[in-house]
Amino acid sequence: MTIRLAPETTAETTAATTAHDIVERSIALLDRVRAQPPLVQCITNSVVVNFTANVLLAVGASAAMVDIPAEAGPFAAVASGLLINLGTPHAEQREAMLEAALSALAHGTSWVLDPVAIGSLPVRTALAAELVAHRPTLVRGNPSEIIALAGGGAGGRGVDSTDTGDDALDAAQHLARTFGSVVAISGPIDIVTDGTRTLRLANGDALLTRVTGGGCALGAVMAAFLGAAADTASTDAASTDAAASAGSADAFDATVAAITAYTVAAEIAAERASGPGSFAAEFVDALAKLTGDQLRERFVLA
Repeated sequence: MTIRLAPETTAETTAATTAHDIVERSIALLDRVRAQPPLVQCITNSVVVNFTANVLLAVGASAAMVDIPAEAGPFAAVASGLLINLGTPHAEQREAMLEAALSALAHGTSWVLDPVAIGSLPVRTALAAELVAHRPTLVRGNPSEIIALAGGGAGGRGVDSTDTGDDALDAAQHLARTFGSVVAISGPIDIVTDGTRTLRLANGDALLTRVTGGGCALGAVMAAFLGAAADTASTDAASTDAAASAGSADAFDATVAAITAYTVAAEIAAERASGPGSFAAEFVDALAKLTGDQLRERFVLA
């Protein structure tokens, strides 16, 4: 479903209005990220650190890979947003994750839990169960990971899902209602729910799955947009139209905005790339140059 400027029926009018509102909030939040760059703390896996930092810089945020005990907690208290990604959870990092999650909860820092490859691997599965109890602002994972985090299934095939987004929707809504989190199910169609609202987003390109860190870096961008949305709560929304739109944004809006920016940039990059290697560079460039008009032209609801 694309945005229609002159729909012919009442149903189309409602859909067009919804799409228009969503994309305008997304543009306002992207502008906010660039105007007042959020500081994003990343406790993430060793495979994707460099790509994640470059993606954050490209979208307009600042990256800090503070992931050791005694530093992770204090930093989470002052960061704009926090990402906890379970991709390579060695012992010291696991301690830092728990410390940071507790600090984020105590200090009101928005944070993202990415429960990579849980279900089939016992250490990270137990850790994810402990972390989600600290009420992440957002849980982001593939369908098998979301099902496993909710206590069902046996996980996917490593980091790859063996379930569909619709398979995971009940689990996602259960997590959202239990922990007060927004839940994003990644896939060809991205599904976002807060237990009440549910939205399906249809942008993106398969080349994102062919680049190491293509999914993991999205969690960091989500943390940046969550931080920007939280910052607007104390801002005088009357100053500009963009501020007014961003000022009304919540975690659900921020999640949708992050996915929209990320997946539209992926589409643009894919059109310019000759394969996964060139796609990675084109993707970072596309994020850095992403415009509101590009979001308006390409935004698609499923």
